[in-house]
Amino acid sequence: MTLSVATLSLAHVTSPRLTRLTPETYLQRIRAESARFRAVLGEAPSGARVPACPDWDTDDLLWHLAEVQWFWSRIVGHRPAGPDGLEHPLRPGDRAGLLAAYDAWSGDLVAALDGVAPDEQAWSWAPEQTVGFTLRRQAHEALVHGLDAEQTVGAVTPLDPALAADGVAEALDVMFGGDAPEWGRIEPGPYVVRVDLVDVDVSLWAAPCTFLGTDPESGHCYDGPHVLHVADPGREPDAVVSGTAGNLDAWLWKRSGADGVDVTGDPAAYDAFWAAVSPPID
Repeated sequence: MTLSVATLSLAHVTSPRLTRLTPETYLQRIRAESARFRAVLGEAPSGARVPACPDWDTDDLLWHLAEVQWFWSRIVGHRPAGPDGLEHPLRPGDRAGLLAAYDAWSGDLVAALDGVAPDEQAWSWAPEQTVGFTLRRQAHEALVHGLDAEQTVGAVTPLDPALAADGVAEALDVMFGGDAPEWGRIEPGPYVVRVDLVDVDVSLWAAPCTFLGTDPESGHCYDGPHVLHVADPGREPDAVVSGTAGNLDAWLWKRSGADGVDVTGDPAAYDAFWAAVSPPID
């Protein structure tokens, strides 16, 4: 049985929201995951390499999240204006300066988000242009880079299951998939894949497909594998990918291998899914 264009369109009228957390929880997780990141890197040697990002050492990782949190604190603080005209800060020249910058800008991000309605308009690089997008995205940014920090020092702790489950959904919704912009189109494929998060009793559905389009601003052609996070299509999946939320989130972000990830069903369906989610993300 194949998934027709009409069926896919109907299933994706609204993006599934099974894993979404409350705005207050996202903000709490930004605080907690940012503090975890800081505690680990505060004691890490500067020259240690980051396993998932081998071009980075610990100071590069520290600067990366510091600059990300600086950027989004300014985006939210100056909403709905976009990033045009923002003057990016210079990277401090030593570890003490990096830590001070991180502390200041991490605090700025929490302060900018605290008490703001998630449906307020705010710029983002994604179709969703709200403060809520930044809340969700920055909770996952801090979670993943906290894992990077722990892997760098060889002291990995479990990911928060609820946030990791939403991280799997966000990977399908945003990082590897999502609706096409006006200049692109999506060509449906024949498969649906169920993603079972066994420790939180949640199943997500993904439809591997193909994105076709050229960005008129950059001239870049983005033709290639894509995925849509769809509602339960009411039929048996062609393949099932299962594991704990933490294992699947780390796997999708290329922070771990396939240990702890089980695959059953049609190999062609899994191959189509993997083609869409295989690129690395920093």
